Amino acid sequence: MRIAILDLGTNTFHLLISDVQGKKITQIFKSKKSVKLGEGAIHRNRIAPIPFQRGIDTLVYFKSIIEKYKPEKVYAFATSAIRSAENRIQFVETVKKKTGIDVRIISGPKEAELICYGVRQCLNLKGRPSLIMDIGGGSTEFIIADDKKIFWKKSFNIGAARLLEIFHPSNPVTESEIKEIQNYLDKQLSPLKNAIHKYPVKKLIGSSGSFDTFAEMIGYRFHGKNVIKDVNGYKFNLNQFFQLHEIIIHSTISQRMRMKGLISMRVDMIVIASICTEFILHKFGLTQMHLSKFALKEGALWEVIRESQESRVKNQETHSVKLFRIKKK
Repeated sequence: MRIAILDLGTNTFHLLISDVQGKKITQIFKSKKSVKLGEGAIHRNRIAPIPFQRGIDTLVYFKSIIEKYKPEKVYAFATSAIRSAENRIQFVETVKKKTGIDVRIISGPKEAELICYGVRQCLNLKGRPSLIMDIGGGSTEFIIADDKKIFWKKSFNIGAARLLEIFHPSNPVTESEIKEIQNYLDKQLSPLKNAIHKYPVKKLIGSSGSFDTFAEMIGYRFHGKNVIKDVNGYKFNLNQFFQLHEIIIHSTISQRMRMKGLISMRVDMIVIASICTEFILHKFGLTQMHLSKFALKEGALWEVIRESQESRVKNQETHSVKLFRIKKK
């Protein structure tokens, strides 16, 4: 079975096409496009006209690729920017009209659940629970989980693009602005504090593009290479991350534009992402940080495969019951 996954995020739209044979998954095509759907209006819970059209154009392009590869299933889902937008129905209906693709708007808890499924396909979560953190553009998800159980999960509207629109930090960000952002995070993340008190953790697993970027920047700065090329996970040296954090928060936009491993789309948002990550590490005394290159779209693929297999088994069981009844008569 060939499956196409469309992940319509706040900053980036992703397309993942895979072939599934039993337990074997083969990636056929993978692409992402920067759409910055939250640009200019995410703090007002709207998709502004220019990013609205940018999103539609991207999906028209992805539709042409989907038609080329002819998947049996197309699963498209939207997250924070679309979820919270007052004009979300207009966006979904326009997508349907222009491409024929049905977009499912998933809830914050569902997004967190799928992220956990994706991380589990990438890293070994055996042992004590870990804290998974996915910094999106519109929301940031936190999940406390091990390899078998999700103990707690929540989506917070503190994504990097949303925080940029709220705080408009200086260039470079000032100490007072960092403190203001940290105070805001402290208030917003009260449920996370309670959860970690109940389910103590020592390991942070980052599963978004921001953590990919941290790893690439650390690789080029401290090791002279891309340390996450051809691997799915990476263990951070926390001293190196904290050194990178200091470099990021004291840099200007023009300086960051020249930093190796930092793509232009993240030049603004990496400051917010670094402040958020440093805050979580220090606030909760975490001693390890890992990267999972699998996240939401891989979790969605896993769920589609699981649901398809369960449906097939159920249909086979129903068919067997019918045959038994016919034979009995």
